[in-house]
Amino acid sequence: MKQTKRANFGSRLGIILATAGSAVGLGNVWRFPYMTGQNGGAVFILIYIGCVLLLGIPCMLNEFIIGRRAQTNMVRAYSKLSGGGPWRLIGLLGVLTGFLITSYYAVVSGWCLQYVYASLAGKLKGDPQYIQQFFTDFSQNPWKPIVWMLIFFLITHFIIVRGVEKGIERASKLMMPTLFVLLLIIVVASCMLPGAGKGISFLFSPDWSKLNGEVFLGAMGQAFYSLSVGMGCLCTYASYFSRDTHLVHSASQIAVIDCVVAILAGLMIFPAAFSVGVSPDSGASLVFITLPNVFQQAFGSMPIVGYVVGLLFYALLSLAALTSLMSLHEVSTAFFHEELHISRRAGAWIVTSCCAVIGAFCSLSLGDVHIELFGKSLFDLFDFVTGQLFLPIGGFLTCIFLGWFVPKHIIHEEFTNNGRLRGRLFGIYLFAVRFVCPVGILLIFLNQLGVI
Repeated sequence: MKQTKRANFGSRLGIILATAGSAVGLGNVWRFPYMTGQNGGAVFILIYIGCVLLLGIPCMLNEFIIGRRAQTNMVRAYSKLSGGGPWRLIGLLGVLTGFLITSYYAVVSGWCLQYVYASLAGKLKGDPQYIQQFFTDFSQNPWKPIVWMLIFFLITHFIIVRGVEKGIERASKLMMPTLFVLLLIIVVASCMLPGAGKGISFLFSPDWSKLNGEVFLGAMGQAFYSLSVGMGCLCTYASYFSRDTHLVHSASQIAVIDCVVAILAGLMIFPAAFSVGVSPDSGASLVFITLPNVFQQAFGSMPIVGYVVGLLFYALLSLAALTSLMSLHEVSTAFFHEELHISRRAGAWIVTSCCAVIGAFCSLSLGDVHIELFGKSLFDLFDFVTGQLFLPIGGFLTCIFLGWFVPKHIIHEEFTNNGRLRGRLFGIYLFAVRFVCPVGILLIFLNQLGVI
């Protein structure tokens, strides 16, 4: 296959929006609100922001430095920087992690798309038992979730095969502003409800009696999850950065966008939930079971408003899922494209086809088929293995690799754009990567395994 010039993002805005889109996904709009609800509200948010600043940004910079320095897929990037040593296995772990997450993440993404259709058709109306049954019947149906998952995969595939600038960047420039507009509309509608002040207070008035080790570790874990650290997305996207990209500014801006979206997601959900007396710690069912009832009750006197807000919410959720699935898909697409020396389109088809098959089995495992391994459904097993094992292991090893193995002058060159930037924070960054981040990730890992 003829060697071609590697693709790059066409603009600084494209870099920020595409990479922020990777970070801003279901982790922010779905997982962050229920984690906040279960961990004391404002206290959790403050600890979360601290974790993003102290741990998240350095770990993002790790992947940015590796990706831009190597200008290739994740496996080859670690191989180039290590001289072909066993460190390349970290890159392989990242690709595998992204591949597996792509498979089951698309299942939940399909649920979001189904709820857009259900909202349009007016099917999310009725008493709480009806809404509960609607979700149960849908998620356990043997074929409906698979159909919606396949539709979502095809949308993602269409964007990926168009390339970095014409596909990923162009889609991100359209979808990220749309996501923000939808988010702001729903936030305004939610905060204008009677009794919404209690939800706002829950988010912004810290109750320090809620602070404990579990809250701290939960916030650290959410910071890594929502920023896409360890999934290969950041490293792969960074391989498309230009040499002039200011990595520290980019990481900081993406972290700010991530935090803003997460807080806005809380403002979207909790004022409405408190308005109708729904507990803020409703858990993972908050989005698909609790919220349809919340929108229905909160806007009971204005049913058309409730209908529009519900529809916009699930459209927002689908956009957030799509921006993240694009980046996850790209990790494996770049790997197959470059390692197998095949066209980008062929690489994308390998990822779409294989992940769709795996995703179908994950979806079936949640229904009557009961596909189980090690006492878990296939869906839950993939979630556990990637989220609680692969992500922290990959993040930990990357810190060790960059902090202690890669020559310091290489890291400094990337940090300062070959000396064109002052790099005043370099010492702080290197200290964090060598000491603070490995300890933080290790604590998260042990906590997720139930050791501490």
